[in-house]
Amino acid sequence: MKERWLEVKPGADERQEAWFEGWKSGENIPFVDDQAKEAYRKRITLIKDAIQMKKAPERIPICPSAGFFPIEYSGITVYDAMYDYDAMGRAWDKFHADFAPDTYSSPFIIVPGKVLDILDFTLCRWPGHGLARESQYQYVEKEYMKEDEYQDLIDDPTGFFLNIYFPRIFGAMKTFENIPLPVFPSVNEIPCVPPAMIPFGIEETQTALKKVMEAGDEAMKWFGAIMQIDGSIIGTGRPSFMGGFTKAPFDVIGDTLRGTREVLTDIYLHPEELKEACERLTPLMIKAGVGSCRATGHIMPFIPLHKGADGFMSDEQYRTFYWPTLRKLIIGLIDEGLVPLLFAEGGYNQRLEVISDLPKGKTVWWFDLTDMEKAKATIGQVSCIAGNAPLSLLCAGSPDEVKAYCKKLIDVAGKDGGYIFSTGASIEGSRPENVKAMLDFVKEYAVYR
Repeated sequence: MKERWLEVKPGADERQEAWFEGWKSGENIPFVDDQAKEAYRKRITLIKDAIQMKKAPERIPICPSAGFFPIEYSGITVYDAMYDYDAMGRAWDKFHADFAPDTYSSPFIIVPGKVLDILDFTLCRWPGHGLARESQYQYVEKEYMKEDEYQDLIDDPTGFFLNIYFPRIFGAMKTFENIPLPVFPSVNEIPCVPPAMIPFGIEETQTALKKVMEAGDEAMKWFGAIMQIDGSIIGTGRPSFMGGFTKAPFDVIGDTLRGTREVLTDIYLHPEELKEACERLTPLMIKAGVGSCRATGHIMPFIPLHKGADGFMSDEQYRTFYWPTLRKLIIGLIDEGLVPLLFAEGGYNQRLEVISDLPKGKTVWWFDLTDMEKAKATIGQVSCIAGNAPLSLLCAGSPDEVKAYCKKLIDVAGKDGGYIFSTGASIEGSRPENVKAMLDFVKEYAVYR
């Protein structure tokens, strides 16, 4: 296990090309006309050239992160978007029509509120469920995995999530803790079949399964709405900037299993269990990234990085606990031909040297508050870099200040290619005139002559 995904396997270049061609083909996309289809392909070519770093694209791709901004801009609330899928679609159509970025920012972050209601989801508060209708989500951070449960996670991750984690975060699945999952491997002898089925005959289990089915029905309605929004906007010639999802193994544990305080304490009190659990989760997170990209036909799985930012841990701790399995995740995805899109939230100035240990032209590192001159000189020599247009400036600055910052950013990060223009974070709260000034300026200025 520990020797896997250390180096890229032969054939990764060919697999990447196949993924790019599949994405670029636009198969099954309802383009409004041939001009839109051609624009779609040209924009993917811009992104591909920036990623592979073999030549500079014709211009820098413009791929801002919309976040909740379309909701604010259209005048509805987050609650409206979560419970009224038509309202969500109108908001996203308006944003893309009025601001015309190169890529489509999917409303995947706008989860269906009815699904959360049905499942009695307790991991978060959301608009209309503990928060005002205008609010965004808030995580309720707790020890959803106790410190003495590392071995349970290591021994059987799937069993742990079904038997222990889900009953703690879904009120509707509380009875799942009574399903004896370890019995299932023994169901290779006929006398073992009836005992394995007994938990599913219990009234509480059947009620829980009906709730899951009800949530599934509502999730399908939401998914249908998302697919319709996808088709209407991508069909105008704007490819999605990302199309899959996975997480760093350390963040799986630190975000919503152990919690921030607890996982950082575990570095000192349970270092070996923490490292082993990260190793155990790595192949599962590779499969999650590959599976989600296969479902969308997209080449870039999105990987938000949380606990590895500057200030959360020392450089030595990052190299010991965070980077080894993150790197294996990256290599595993590259082996499949994918291009990991790593969103380094916060600052990553202390990490730039270590994360540069990657093959060239295989990843995108999307930075929030990182020094882009340093990023260009380090990780930018082997990876396409993106981001850094600051949310603070878009919220509180003037259009002229926004344009001045964008010029400096492009001159530094965009030199000789290998850069995708994006914001350092999603743009909710931004002044619309600043967003327009940013995008209009970049369209005109970010051309390689």
